[in-house]
Amino acid sequence: MLKKLLIIIIGILVGFVFGLYIIFYTSILPLGNKNASKSLINPIAGQKKVIGFLPYWLLDKANTDYSKYITTLTYFGVRVGPDGKIQKLLNPQEEEPGWYALSSGKLDPFFNDALKNKISLSLLASSGNNDSIEALVQNPIQNARNFVTDVNPLIQKYKFSDINLDIEYTSQASAAARLGFTQFVSQVRKELNKSISLTVEITTTDVIKNHLIDPKAMGQIANNVVLMAYDYHSPSSFVTGPVAPLNGAGIMSEYDVLSAVENALAIIPAQKLVLGIPLYGYEWETLLPYPRAAVIPNTGVTASSDRVESLLVTCASCSATLDTYAQENYISFYDQASNDYHLIFFPDKNSTLAKLNLAGSFELKGVALWALGYEGKNIMEPLASFK
Repeated sequence: MLKKLLIIIIGILVGFVFGLYIIFYTSILPLGNKNASKSLINPIAGQKKVIGFLPYWLLDKANTDYSKYITTLTYFGVRVGPDGKIQKLLNPQEEEPGWYALSSGKLDPFFNDALKNKISLSLLASSGNNDSIEALVQNPIQNARNFVTDVNPLIQKYKFSDINLDIEYTSQASAAARLGFTQFVSQVRKELNKSISLTVEITTTDVIKNHLIDPKAMGQIANNVVLMAYDYHSPSSFVTGPVAPLNGAGIMSEYDVLSAVENALAIIPAQKLVLGIPLYGYEWETLLPYPRAAVIPNTGVTASSDRVESLLVTCASCSATLDTYAQENYISFYDQASNDYHLIFFPDKNSTLAKLNLAGSFELKGVALWALGYEGKNIMEPLASFK
């Protein structure tokens, strides 16, 4: 009898202690509940990747210290030739500008500061020339070897830990070209040292159309896939509109960032997907002061966040209006000199926050910023609590 009573008492004590354990730990850790952290800006603090693209044409506007905001500094970049080799000359008398900026030491202050602050360095290699890309994918294995042979000394010299491929083919690609590009990227991955990660850029339409880039294959080959979720409207657009509308597909626009992310996640693992977000807007001249107004041809220009912030201070008649679907603002003002209206769509810190929350809700690997040097004083603030 005494033995049974002792067992009952021990059982009660164990149950009580276990109950306290469950109550205490589930109050601070959302065990087994993936949705519990989705309202937070950063559901997995300290693990998010934040890539900051630094183009050679913005070196004079960019800061050297972005350690508060980014985890990877990606230099844009060098150009890939038709044989996979890095192009150093535009012609016998002129160096390729991306190569010149790198080889002349202009990047040294940025690289040194990044390494000092434990920010990893990445080198972006690009091509936007259709003829060059077509030649590149016709002999993908050898051209990939040529590329890695050229890039390896740069990895050692500048301490790059990532190679980023941004190959943008602007025509409809054949099945053979699509396969050739996949073989090129796959061979680059094989030739690179395993300690070097590989990143590939894709557009939002790559995930819904058979373009040169096969995003599903990139998700299998590359370590990171950057979804360039911007330029839904651009300087060449026929009407004004948001650069990166968060929502509104089927209502205010044909496509939006949310739809692009959902489509990408159907074929690319979330732990590899990086959401590209803009630090700039676009400005057009129009005859009417309204969003989606027809654009006067050849008037579209980039409007940096810095330009927009200055305009809001100096222009007495300018005020920002929020497009609630897009989560972007727009400004419209009359220009007496040109005798027409100017309309600017632009993201701000709230737009950035909305994109970070989207990345967090889908548990993406992180975000990528295009581009350092465009930012104003406030647009990057939410990133301080994201990475």
